[in-house]
Amino acid sequence: MTSVLLAGGGTAGHVNPLLAVADAWRGDEPDVAITVLGTAEGLEARLVPARGYELLTIPRVPFPRRPDVSALRFPSRFRDAVRRTRAILREHAVDVVVGFGGYAAAPAYVAARAERIPFVVHEANARPGIANRLGGWLGGVVATTFPGTPLRRATVVGMPLRAEIANLDRRAERPRALAALGLDAERPVLLVTGGSTGATRLNETVSASIVLLLGAGWQVVHITGTGRGGTDPGLDGYHVMEYCDEMHLALAAADLVVCRSGAATVTELAAVGLASVLVPYPVGNGEQKLNATELREAGAALLVDDAEFTPEWVAETLIPLLTGRAEIARMTAAAATVARPDAARAVVTLAREAAARTA
Repeated sequence: MTSVLLAGGGTAGHVNPLLAVADAWRGDEPDVAITVLGTAEGLEARLVPARGYELLTIPRVPFPRRPDVSALRFPSRFRDAVRRTRAILREHAVDVVVGFGGYAAAPAYVAARAERIPFVVHEANARPGIANRLGGWLGGVVATTFPGTPLRRATVVGMPLRAEIANLDRRAERPRALAALGLDAERPVLLVTGGSTGATRLNETVSASIVLLLGAGWQVVHITGTGRGGTDPGLDGYHVMEYCDEMHLALAAADLVVCRSGAATVTELAAVGLASVLVPYPVGNGEQKLNATELREAGAALLVDDAEFTPEWVAETLIPLLTGRAEIARMTAAAATVARPDAARAVVTLAREAAARTA
């Protein structure tokens, strides 16, 4: 029986691919022993046990970014996290570690190296984070979501996605999705989402432009998040919700998506074959703009800077796109050309091969 430690967490971008790999591995090898390493503060504390996997936690130790008191404390705190992780690896007789970035990943890579246990690094973004850069430098087997991610000896596998997205047949599921969301089967659907927390720029611009969007003959599903701006004037065809529990249904119903370009989002668009307008989040290290590159270069997406996504841009660029359906059909076909639906199993294969080389 294989014993696996999956390490990562903090955000959905780390936890969801981890869970997708866990599910894929268990589906192929029902008796595999899967343990997840995370922190008590991240989303993994809720999502991992809910999916039926054992979660073990270590202290959250962020890499210091400025010379302050926390930087002085970092070496001893990081050594403690590594020490705890090494104990977990021994106690569970772990055969292979797979890390996904986040606070738990760096101690897991260092501990695996110290215990001479093979490990795999999966990088979700086009621009890698500190933990995964460390994992690659320490000699882990590196898997990336996007071509061109600057990690040495990387294999491009794509983003591990949950089964309801990876296996979604939009054509077959569309009638049920339209009924579930209360949509008109005779009108095309524009889906607007800023991700799980919403996006103020998207919300304000779309709510300010809703009369134009509806006037183009479309209906709009707008997932706003909580407290992120925008207003609902109560117009027919404008469906506003703070959160969507069944995002695969929203994707099945949509003909075009306006959204951020997080790594999971852009890979889901490719996996299900959807045309999009991508508005990268302007804060951070610029990874969202890089994440959008593959879809944009394939002709599957329009890219617009956050500051430029205004009601004027909607009137001048988005409305002509909505009224010219042939271009959206071409973009939709292009999206499927960059899909990598088997990413979760590809990561499992890399991990098994790494374990077999040291068995």
